[in-house]
Amino acid sequence: MAQWSSPSTSVWLGGIFFLALALSLAKLALVVWGSPAPGPPDQAPTSPTPPAPAPDDNNNDTADRHFDVDADLSDALKEAPNTAPDTTPHGPDGQSLDSEDHGLELEHSGSEADRWLAENNLEEHRDLLQRLGISSLVSCATLTELPDFPELPEYDEARLQRAAHSLRQRLILRRWLNQLGLGQYYHRLIHADVTALEDVYWLEDNRAQQLVGKDFALWSAARQTLPSSKDQLEWLKTELWSGVVKESQHEDAWTWGGMLVVSVSVAGLVTLAAMTQPSLAPEAKTSLLQYVTGKYLLPSNCTVTFEWDEPAVVGETVTFTVRFYQRNGQPYPICDTDSLVVEVNEGIRRVATLSELGGTEPSEANIAKVKFTVRHAGVYRIVVLVGNCHVQGSPFQKKFLPGAPNPRNTVFVRHSSTVVCTAKTPYPLHIEPRDEFNNLCTFEDEEDPLSGYTVNITAVGSTEPAEDCSINMEYDIFTSRIELVVCIMPEGCYHACVSYNSVPLHNGEFDILVLSGNDANLVYKNVASKNHNICYEARLVSLNGDRLVKPRRVACYVSPKQITIKDYVFKFFPKRLYTFRLCPSTKFNYLGNNNQHSGLPGFIIDDGSQPKVELVARDRNVLAATFTHFLLKNIGGSETFKDKRDFFYHEVRKMHQKHFHEKLSLRVQREKLLESSMKVTKSFSVSDWCRNFEVAFIGEQGIDWGGVRREWFELVCAALFDSRNKLFTAFSESSNQQALVHPTPAHRRPPHLKLKHLEFAGRIVGKCLYESSLGGVYRQMVRARFTRSFLAQIIGLRVHYKYFEQDDPELYLSKIKYILENDVEEMDLYFIEEEYDRAGQLVEVVELIPNGSKIRVQESTKQQYLDALAQYRLATSVRDEVEAFLKGLTDLVPDNLLSIFDENELELLLCGTEEYNVSDFKANHVINGGSADFRRSLEWFWTAVSNFTKEEMARLLQFTTGCSQLPPGGFRELSPRFQITAAPTFGSLPTAHTCFNQLCLPEYESYEHFEKALRIAINEGAEGFGLF
Repeated sequence: MAQWSSPSTSVWLGGIFFLALALSLAKLALVVWGSPAPGPPDQAPTSPTPPAPAPDDNNNDTADRHFDVDADLSDALKEAPNTAPDTTPHGPDGQSLDSEDHGLELEHSGSEADRWLAENNLEEHRDLLQRLGISSLVSCATLTELPDFPELPEYDEARLQRAAHSLRQRLILRRWLNQLGLGQYYHRLIHADVTALEDVYWLEDNRAQQLVGKDFALWSAARQTLPSSKDQLEWLKTELWSGVVKESQHEDAWTWGGMLVVSVSVAGLVTLAAMTQPSLAPEAKTSLLQYVTGKYLLPSNCTVTFEWDEPAVVGETVTFTVRFYQRNGQPYPICDTDSLVVEVNEGIRRVATLSELGGTEPSEANIAKVKFTVRHAGVYRIVVLVGNCHVQGSPFQKKFLPGAPNPRNTVFVRHSSTVVCTAKTPYPLHIEPRDEFNNLCTFEDEEDPLSGYTVNITAVGSTEPAEDCSINMEYDIFTSRIELVVCIMPEGCYHACVSYNSVPLHNGEFDILVLSGNDANLVYKNVASKNHNICYEARLVSLNGDRLVKPRRVACYVSPKQITIKDYVFKFFPKRLYTFRLCPSTKFNYLGNNNQHSGLPGFIIDDGSQPKVELVARDRNVLAATFTHFLLKNIGGSETFKDKRDFFYHEVRKMHQKHFHEKLSLRVQREKLLESSMKVTKSFSVSDWCRNFEVAFIGEQGIDWGGVRREWFELVCAALFDSRNKLFTAFSESSNQQALVHPTPAHRRPPHLKLKHLEFAGRIVGKCLYESSLGGVYRQMVRARFTRSFLAQIIGLRVHYKYFEQDDPELYLSKIKYILENDVEEMDLYFIEEEYDRAGQLVEVVELIPNGSKIRVQESTKQQYLDALAQYRLATSVRDEVEAFLKGLTDLVPDNLLSIFDENELELLLCGTEEYNVSDFKANHVINGGSADFRRSLEWFWTAVSNFTKEEMARLLQFTTGCSQLPPGGFRELSPRFQITAAPTFGSLPTAHTCFNQLCLPEYESYEHFEKALRIAINEGAEGFGLF
């Protein structure tokens, strides 16, 4: 080390100093003698003057170019992740050539301030700006901060201030867009008169979607981040403006004089260090020596190796290796303090990664292995940074392909449970192949997209394949769909099953009605006719499984609303026997030709609430085809949930098209939220309920730009549907917040809660559905988890004992299941239900059927008893409450629209899919264990959970807590809290104790083994449950 300060080294370093000094002086001379210096101000300004930025080097460019306030937009876009390519044409210097930027683009001549003045017809004030030292756009925008200009007429001063204010607002808007990765849409938004941050609040969703295209989801998320109060908005704008000013000052600060001072200082310090070694500390000598010899980490020398074959397929955990090198080419041992940053993004979705630094061998000290799990097909952007510098090749783009078709996710598009076609006429059906993770499948040239599919069509009542039936399948490369064309020669009713690798598709089983040409025309006329007295003769064969001794001659009337079965009294006078609503819950089950009844085709009508009806009819196919066409017309042409939901929203908007969505102010008290909300809406008409509520909490400051309204909806839903408030309650007193809620019967409801509260609850649900039909920022989900039996009653279905399994699990396990699995002859059970109070005292004995206290339940009647019990406990006891709720709901949404869904679909429509927030999970859990190995397993756990799909997260909750859904308040309302505990085993599957919400994690050799074991446990791990 002593030789490092030898005379030869000192001379060499001194040479560096003088060379740097000479270069700096030469450049300074060019500035002084080669460029005109700005003249001094004629008089000192009377007010604080903003710092004058450095002269614009591009001002002397003689090429015919255009000026744009977004000259740095290209650089901003390079730094903004996940943004669509900018379609605006740019010049060679990165400036936009769009010539219609509302007054922010002029030809390149003079300073920025001169061009801004010219564009706003303020050229006569050029001398004033020169005296103030203003030459850049940012400094022009600071004119709003200066005091009055006494030398200007009042009108000109107002014009100048308005132009400066407008410029400032645009610069703030541009910075906000750049920060959120939406900078490339600045021009389009300006053209759409979005010139300030406030305009973002009022831009309609459909217009925004036209402007930002595929980045609409990113736009919506960005808009959600905007504050809801005026004070917070002003604070945000102040922060953004501060960033604009700092950026401008940073760009202007590196002048030639500054370069000279820095060069002289650095060269002098280097020379001084070399000549005065004894006075330096050892750390300084080492750091300086590392710099001179290149023994420091250089990001551009670091390499990345991807350890998978491209293009890879989704579904696996992939790994890439980063190798770190010094500037001199030697390996660099990486550690936690070196600020390694790895980001993996797919579109706007951030993918969690796991980084492992170093290895078990000394030769691996300069290696970092990064792992992440791929679930979504597409292009992934991988960024590897050391500090703020990219490693060699970063950012990378890697493409991942979808996997093989999965029969559970592969579906028929615009599905119908009954297909109606004409004999000898080809009928096309379309299949959309999707993989295990619901990615739309694509296929390489050498792959056969039709391989693995089988189509089996049989006549109803037969197991043999249908004769005279042709099936043709073709793959459409443009839509990535398979077209299945079926042509059946003979008329009749058939059953089809489409499978992939011998597993039926999700909706791959359906019936096919093949009509003759005449029958097809008749069905067409039935559907097109305005005469709703379409009638076909039939014979009633059996009722609820009990065959009649003699079939009864009946008439079947079908209309767009219902199917009615009427009997004939004295063969002339019709009497109504049954009425079935024309909705998806009404099913036709087709039977073969009944030889006992002249070989007529049979069918069963079942709506899930009334007794099943079996009939035979010569015109069965025409009747069923007419029913199917009416049904598809009522629900939008498809039986898939997405298509029905879109049709529902369209019909709701159409129903209320005369009710304008104008603002309506609501002032409520937070302390008495439910009472004040009911009071303020008491006299509201349907038109008022369809207006856009602008909510304000009395005594609180804030402007409702959507955030306050959403908070009000959530708080009102909590006040109405939280079981702790007793308007709705769980069946079991010991149930936690995960339990489903049901209307509270009158005798258990607190006295202050009346039927009007149930009616108000119905209107709130209807309001949420109406707002959701408008889409975008208005979409509002109901924060509640209703019982299936309550949802069934909303859509008009009859309840039965099977609802107990989900609605009241304790009763199902302790009583219902026991009765089903055992002989009831010795149970001394009657058709009664005993009501007890909370103290366990008998309050009332209710007869489930007339004279039920004297009718003993037998083995043959136990299902009838269980259905009667369900009818009482789930429906009869809360009939008034359900009717009050429906009265409020149907004011805004008619029941015929609700009935197009089943109870599970209705819950999805009301409450949406469960959203699992990993941040909420991390903030609300309990850790039991502290060893180094367990901490590693815990880190692996959070990485795996961050990449879980919604279905996988639901399975984790089901595995650990016994319920796949969270309480309305999220993880913080789990009782007890979600516990993660170290298990004293190695390599075995995780186990769970559902009574304690406890997940036990063993130790594993690697992340891959851990993730595989966790997925096996939550998907197939019934053996992993440890129930205490």
